Amino acid sequence: MANLIPARLLAAGLALAVSTSPAWAATPAPAPFTATYQVLQGGSVIGEAVVSLKATGDGQWEYSNQTRGTAGLAAALGANTSDTTRFRWNNGAPETVTYDSRVNAFKVKQRHTQVDWNSKQVSVDEGKGPDTYAAVPGLIDRNTTSYAIGLALRDGKKQVTLPVAVRKNVENQQYKVAATENVNVPAGQFKAERVERTDTDKAFSAWYVPGKYVVPVKLAQSEGGGLTLQLVKYEGR
Repeated sequence: MANLIPARLLAAGLALAVSTSPAWAATPAPAPFTATYQVLQGGSVIGEAVVSLKATGDGQWEYSNQTRGTAGLAAALGANTSDTTRFRWNNGAPETVTYDSRVNAFKVKQRHTQVDWNSKQVSVDEGKGPDTYAAVPGLIDRNTTSYAIGLALRDGKKQVTLPVAVRKNVENQQYKVAATENVNVPAGQFKAERVERTDTDKAFSAWYVPGKYVVPVKLAQSEGGGLTLQLVKYEGR
């Protein structure tokens, strides 16, 4: 059951080293939105994910991914995940300040990530004591990965490297546009750019429409149960 709605997929999906690139300097401030997705496994809808971005009023932003099981075993067991990131907007780029993840399936699993930008230290605690390591400019977390990819595509990038805070270190994840394809999802039919991760052999694909949305219209990943997310509705504010 723990594989039905894994936090790593919903964050990768449902998430930059290029923060030092001149393209980021032209990036406008974050725009609030709410995106609703179907969560599918084996072609059947098993849940719903709601991804949202809002200003917190203190110069930071909150990026949230809330998922719940709505059918089958996922619904029967009340499976749900909650991923919430607070980030700052620094020189036209997001940088994680805190990230909290909670997965409730057979058992509850939690993770808290804190980035102290004064001391440039990252602390990651899964309940057994924190792991600490050095932060790098433009550091994000797995929850905001898909959002960071969308921002890079909006700025005209075709490939990007993201410094992502994982449990014990910074992982430089690499993504590139592999093709342009027609995609049908509940929100409509789109000509989308298919993005693949290139630094691992674990299958990951996300389809973006950069001129319209900063989050994917579809996301699929083999790891963690073979889930697919499809956009149902997007509301910008």
